[in-house]
Amino acid sequence: MAKMGSRKHLKTYKAPKTWPIHPKEDTWTVKPSAGSHSIENSLSLTLVIRDILKLADNSREAKRIINSGNVLVDGRVIKDYKFPVGFMDIIEIPKTGEVYRVLLDKKGRLQLNQIEENDSKLCKIVNKSTIKGGKIQVNLHDGKNVIIDENDYNVGDVINLKVPDHEINEVFELKEGACVLITGGKHTGELGTVSEIIVNESSNPNTIIIENSAKDEFLTLKDYAFVVGDNEPAISLLEVNK
Repeated sequence: MAKMGSRKHLKTYKAPKTWPIHPKEDTWTVKPSAGSHSIENSLSLTLVIRDILKLADNSREAKRIINSGNVLVDGRVIKDYKFPVGFMDIIEIPKTGEVYRVLLDKKGRLQLNQIEENDSKLCKIVNKSTIKGGKIQVNLHDGKNVIIDENDYNVGDVINLKVPDHEINEVFELKEGACVLITGGKHTGELGTVSEIIVNESSNPNTIIIENSAKDEFLTLKDYAFVVGDNEPAISLLEVNK
């Protein structure tokens, strides 16, 4: 039984640094199941309901809320208490009318940002391939994939995806002038504008120069840039820079 428990749960002091929990408050926390996000980049739905939103006093109450179909993720009812929610996922609690987007704070921790819109989310293209019939499949950062007719999008571009239908509303290209949110490195959580994209001819990763709101520039990896709009954020990001 102890071995089974170790697979389902995780001691808080061993939890990833991206989790917004205090290691000394509880001995155990709920480990998210394998899914669309890695453990390091996701939170279990129980942790969200109990520890972050404080809608339950314990795991049993959180499970009851989730099993009753009172929580939606990306527009779909989720009843798995270990379901992994990660960056840019939309969490909705219909009974309270509250909607949240999962973002990153400046310490790289996952946080919930309350928003009003619940019908679309941003998904970054991480790779793409040609499938049967000559169509293009783009694979997104949250595990979703979308089939398109034309090869018009590039890896690094971000799709504004309608949920839960997975229809494409618009696409934000990773280019100079684009508004981006930094998702890694010492500038995690910062918002800025792309000044220059530097393509390295060697095996070194490509980099990007970002200008922040103070008009200061900094260099970061291109992979850390998540486009959130063409010239300004197309989504609510009021709390992300705090």
